[in-house]
Amino acid sequence: MRFVSVPVAAFAAFAALAASATGQGALAADAAKGKVAFAQHGCWQCHDYNGQGSVATSNGKVIARTQLPLDAFMSFVRTTNGQMPPYRPPVLTDEELGDIYAYLQSLPAPKAVSEIPLLNSGVRSQ
Repeated sequence: MRFVSVPVAAFAAFAALAASATGQGALAADAAKGKVAFAQHGCWQCHDYNGQGSVATSNGKVIARTQLPLDAFMSFVRTTNGQMPPYRPPVLTDEELGDIYAYLQSLPAPKAVSEIPLLNSGVRSQ
């Protein structure tokens, strides 16, 4: 019986840790405030307001509905050394960054190609 309780206890501890790491921070974030911060800090200039990015400014990197967990997203924004400058806490607070993440996660999924009439009309124009 002792061997059964250890894995169960380990699983319960892991589940509690995962819930506190993802659920608590995500629940405190505000997507509406994130939309404001996204515009205020100029994120839209490279990623557009819908987080789709462009080939010219972000190599087409889509950040809307990112698969990155919040901590990885925050780490990237803080330490990036690519074309995007790092946004340190004095410029963009952890709260603002969490709100921006919530905003990006709240954006609707893009339509499927089959749902876009122009892409399915069979007519090509030049």
